[in-house]
Amino acid sequence: MYWYELMQLIRQFELKAEEKYKMAGKIRGFFHAYVGQEAIAAGCMTATRPEDPFITAYRDHGLGMAKGITPNEAMAELYGKSTGCAKGKGGSMHFFSKEHHFFGGHGIVGGQIGVGAGLAFAEQYRGTDNVVLCFFGDGAARQGVLHETFNLAMLWNLPVVFICENNHYAMGTSIERTSNVLDIYKLADGFEMPGDSVDGMNPETVHEAVSRAVKRAREKGGPTLLEIKTYRYKGHSISDPGKYRTKEELEEYKSKDPILLTLHTIKEKAIATDEEIAAIDKRIEDVVEAAVKFAEESPFPDASEVLKDVYADPNYEFIVD
Repeated sequence: MYWYELMQLIRQFELKAEEKYKMAGKIRGFFHAYVGQEAIAAGCMTATRPEDPFITAYRDHGLGMAKGITPNEAMAELYGKSTGCAKGKGGSMHFFSKEHHFFGGHGIVGGQIGVGAGLAFAEQYRGTDNVVLCFFGDGAARQGVLHETFNLAMLWNLPVVFICENNHYAMGTSIERTSNVLDIYKLADGFEMPGDSVDGMNPETVHEAVSRAVKRAREKGGPTLLEIKTYRYKGHSISDPGKYRTKEELEEYKSKDPILLTLHTIKEKAIATDEEIAAIDKRIEDVVEAAVKFAEESPFPDASEVLKDVYADPNYEFIVD
């Protein structure tokens, strides 16, 4: 039931946020929805511990809430309000929560890959057995930083699981048009790193693959690359009409919807009644509506906040000459 509830929360939150984005003045800037990819967040959560750091790219709302950012904080951040998870300064692309070990939300394509290895080095240096999950898309897999990071991660035996959320199109260009290596997990071979391909439309298969990789890293077995094959139902961002793919292809993937698949399993195994499922759906609807109300009633950051949180030293004085 945890998987179903989390995936439904992410789905309904994203759909409501998209609705508000389209209302002038509500949500501004870029907006990248996680609709269709929810099984990855669900499976990763049950395969890890709360203190295991997560770091991702700009399609970050779902993973952020999975890690513990509340819907209220998430919606407020989208609205640019001071009650948001990044005090309204990050917006859609830069969710962050030190409390919940969620380190972004990064706008630079592939930029988080190197930072993810850095987080893993920090955990190793401190002597913890925490494992970092570093998420990136198929487009970022073409960045040079990936190869440099893989080399050092293997050289230093870092406790990190690299997860490529392969939704097939990067911004709008298919893998077939960008590389002759169509199986991204095979990039690990050049560094003698374990790699695997995973069905990302099923939280169970995600859970199993991530569990194996996390166990290996926690036992000082080093990094793993997982190519988790998924599909985004929406465009790259809200402004993307997605004309580079056919309606038939989209419908085919919707027939494999992770929420419907999980719901089918719940009913088939009599894990919950229709009434219990309806109660969960209603509760999520209420939570999302409350998040919108919270965001709309929250204040914008004060102008005095503009230079705060920029420097590590809070007493640093910024002088304009």
